[in-house]
Amino acid sequence: MPDRFLVSVNEDISEPEWFFKVEPFLQKAASILKYDGEEISVLFCNNQFIRELNKQYRGIDSATDVLSFESGDSYVDEDGNEWLNAGDIVISLDMIGENARYFGNDENDELKRLLVHGLLHLNGMDHGEEHIENGKQPVCEMLVLQEKILESLSGEKIIG
Repeated sequence: MPDRFLVSVNEDISEPEWFFKVEPFLQKAASILKYDGEEISVLFCNNQFIRELNKQYRGIDSATDVLSFESGDSYVDEDGNEWLNAGDIVISLDMIGENARYFGNDENDELKRLLVHGLLHLNGMDHGEEHIENGKQPVCEMLVLQEKILESLSGEKIIG
């Protein structure tokens, strides 16, 4: 059964022109990860909104690029299909360009990185204190897997 992605933008920002390409990309990434019957919401927002979430849930009073809120609840829909509500991914549109400049890549690659990163967190993976750093290969299982998935999806375009 394919996964279900509910993609939206925070009410105070406009929907990006590439918005409709996010769900097909997520379907491909979830397929590589062999996810089945998961429901995930993705919210795009600005730095102000994600800063408030970061402060409220992590005690960190600054904007960040991506937050994941794992749920793990399941439910049966009206057709009798069982879904795992994996949780929510929140991505700051403001940080995509900033991160792309830091990593020396384009915004398309950065958006894909944030989406895959969120998917992995919602399925119980964590990277501890390690983060992707410019010019440095990751060591932990989650970040190594993230980079492997991104490599297999390198031809996919969301932005551009």
